[in-house]
Amino acid sequence: MKKSYGVIGLGRFGGSICKELSKEGMEVLALDSDEDKVNEYKEIASDAVIANSTDELALKELGFRNIDHVIVAIGDNIHASILTTLLLRELGVKRITVKAQNDYHQKILEKIGADEIVHPERDMGRRIAHSIISSNVLDYLELSDEYSVVEIKAGEKMKGKTLADLDIRARFGCNVVAIKHGKDINVSPMADETISYEDVLIIIGADKDISRFEKELVVDDD
Repeated sequence: MKKSYGVIGLGRFGGSICKELSKEGMEVLALDSDEDKVNEYKEIASDAVIANSTDELALKELGFRNIDHVIVAIGDNIHASILTTLLLRELGVKRITVKAQNDYHQKILEKIGADEIVHPERDMGRRIAHSIISSNVLDYLELSDEYSVVEIKAGEKMKGKTLADLDIRARFGCNVVAIKHGKDINVSPMADETISYEDVLIIIGADKDISRFEKELVVDDD
């Protein structure tokens, strides 16, 4: 059975989620208090409505209790974000993802039962910072406050060497979980795997260890 989604707050972040879910053929109920924003998504979402998400009766009448996963993407109004999350939890929504403005906001959201909390601006800032350090860093995904996954394009320092030669796990405490060779991907590569120029290594580890790895094997490749 196809899952249903609700997106509350149709700013840049919420709007992007709404578009992508709709593009994938998902059933999406989009909500915002701004009529212009709602009108923008009337032809994109399954349904787009003008409403105040802090109005419990409105959420009930719109059927939010029957939606599988609600994304609260409210912009700068932290009070509205918290109250909306609380009301959705009380309605029994199965899964709630909320955009947090700061760490204080996150702590409150954790206490009132948000299932997943995201910091899109902070996380994008980290990705951009790593790509600025080296153009070989293709992507950077935070798993927790201390651990991340990074995609790194192999440069001169890695070219022609095996994973055993580089000894990444022993030297840096990171694990190479996959290597992309063009369109092919080798998951859990063996120690004798040879790295070619511009292969993409997918590495998981503690942020401090990934940072050491980048500085020693990646940064000077530009």
